[in-house]
Amino acid sequence: MKTLNNFDFNNKKAIIRVDFNVPLDENFNVTDANRIEAAKPTIDAILAQGGSVILMSHLGRPKGAQDKYSLKHILKTTSEILGVPVQFATNCVGPEAQEAAKNLKPGEVLLLENLRFHDEEEAGDVAFAKELASLGDIYVNDAFGTAHRAHASTTIIAQFFPTSKCFGLLLAKEIESLNKVLKNSEKPVTAVLGGSKVSSKITVIENILDKVDHMIIGGGMTFTFVKALGGKVGDSICEDDKQELALEILRLAKEKGVQIHIPIDVVAANDFSNTADTQIVDVREIPDGWQGLDAGPKSLEIFEKVIMESKTILWNGPLGVFEMETFAKGTIALGNYIAASTANGAFSLVGGGDSVAAVKQFGFEDKMSYVSTGGGAMLEMLEGRTLPGIAAILD
Repeated sequence: MKTLNNFDFNNKKAIIRVDFNVPLDENFNVTDANRIEAAKPTIDAILAQGGSVILMSHLGRPKGAQDKYSLKHILKTTSEILGVPVQFATNCVGPEAQEAAKNLKPGEVLLLENLRFHDEEEAGDVAFAKELASLGDIYVNDAFGTAHRAHASTTIIAQFFPTSKCFGLLLAKEIESLNKVLKNSEKPVTAVLGGSKVSSKITVIENILDKVDHMIIGGGMTFTFVKALGGKVGDSICEDDKQELALEILRLAKEKGVQIHIPIDVVAANDFSNTADTQIVDVREIPDGWQGLDAGPKSLEIFEKVIMESKTILWNGPLGVFEMETFAKGTIALGNYIAASTANGAFSLVGGGDSVAAVKQFGFEDKMSYVSTGGGAMLEMLEGRTLPGIAAILD
């Protein structure tokens, strides 16, 4: 796997695909700079060697060039985080970008305007990719969040750097962490899969059944399994058309010797609201008019035992509706178990939008071995797919 260590960046211009798709408030202030901070080690390493850096990213889903999606809004925050004044080109291709790149001196950083102001970016246009490629000497992909897209800047551009392309430190760490779970894991391996739908996780489940010893099912997915097994789920979220699939997953798991752990009790509510009446009920006996919105105490005891005995843990999806305080206890408890197991030497990988949001919200970020930066990309890797952005560097 080619990384920064394979190259000497002295007097070289590195063109880096970063993922600076960060949230902005109504005054265009960056409200969460995590993605910019995550790219800093790669940028610092290249600058320290006497190289210069050209950063390219998208922001939002613009229709043509729209000021509210301009990367000029993140210039100040990026400069502060990197500790160097970042220059800005008001286009990512064309004479201005060419001139700015040409004049870039060692130790300097240039940020290009939003790639998605050009339709050619998402279309994977070869001529557009070639124009981007002409700006730099070495291509570095450090954007895991977009590695599953065959866009001009993430995949097509790599063909113009046959021998001078590599992964940035962030993307290399993502690949290494996922491989630690999928290929080089220490047993026992436990996957915690939450979220509302079995249908959105089915390919992940199928792909990792061969790699795990335990699978904890949580969140809304629970009730599709419970109903398939003949339980009464009241008004809980449930995919009626996926019950056969749930039974098939249980059959396959049994065949492969994987223990599946489904909640045995839940916190049920008479309304989808933080102030609803609640009761703890057997997961198979949820009364009509009530819905399960969090894992119950008996379930958490079982989950704790499994997690504490695990050596490798993958967490993808919350156990309940953690956005509401009343139904966040299960997800917080799970975070505490994984943090304790990690402190005892287990390797823990957290990925997927909701789990990452929960980990940040409840202060577990520094207690996990690795928190992934890419939701869709991570899911596709867990599904066993080769991501175009990764394949382009390996090619």
